[in-house]
Amino acid sequence: MKPFPLLASLAVLVAVPAHAADLPKWELGLGVGAMTLPDYRGSDEQHAYLLPVPFVVYRGDRLRADRDGLRGKLFDSDRLELDISLSAGVPVRSNSNEARAGMPDLKPTIEIGPQLVWRIAGSWEDGYRLMARLPIRKVIAIGTSQDAGWASTPTLSFDIFDQPVPGWRFAVSGGPYFGDRASHAYVYDVAPEYARVDRPAYAAKSGYGGAQLTLTLSRRMGRAWFGSFVRGSTVSGAAFEDSPLVRQSNNITAGISVAWSLWESAERVDRPIDE
Repeated sequence: MKPFPLLASLAVLVAVPAHAADLPKWELGLGVGAMTLPDYRGSDEQHAYLLPVPFVVYRGDRLRADRDGLRGKLFDSDRLELDISLSAGVPVRSNSNEARAGMPDLKPTIEIGPQLVWRIAGSWEDGYRLMARLPIRKVIAIGTSQDAGWASTPTLSFDIFDQPVPGWRFAVSGGPYFGDRASHAYVYDVAPEYARVDRPAYAAKSGYGGAQLTLTLSRRMGRAWFGSFVRGSTVSGAAFEDSPLVRQSNNITAGISVAWSLWESAERVDRPIDE
């Protein structure tokens, strides 16, 4: 199970903010995205997906929909911002994953919780921006009563706008994963009834859950948007690294998407979507 906004990664990467004033308050559209990803971090099985990508932009004073997902601003100053943030993870069918064969499927997850954002340096006008984000989210596994715990993915990101080619946006971001016992157990535990010779019973511990580094490239061209990303992640040194469900330490996730803005509001605003 991916502990980051996987579907949103494709949708919001194309949501490149315009610099000009007189922007529509909201935009709606549709696109298509292709991606390849491991079944979960530490899995040795990879699958490719072709998915419809909803395109949603909302430039409200307190509610924003942008490349960082859906955010409700609780507090905002020159350098600090407190949001309510959302994330999601895709399901995994155990009958299509050898390591989890015979075990219950991993249900899709939703993560929700507060996020502190620190604007360290730069702005759209400067052509770059350095930001730190500290989310703490409750993990909810849809369709099951199992407690999926709490998780945090503190991230440092550096964005470059219109450099070296106008219209393009490049970003690099990275940071560690952390989770409590329940969040790690949801993916990496092996209950005694599902143990076998090559898969002994296992109980995951809380703490460090690995790290990730993501590169993104995106551009807006009129009503069309393009976005791509590649993410490397590792579970080396993680609290659950010795789980029998961990088959390899490093994974690669990548995706590309295109989308079109089909509808927009008559009301106009003069701010970018994630200023």
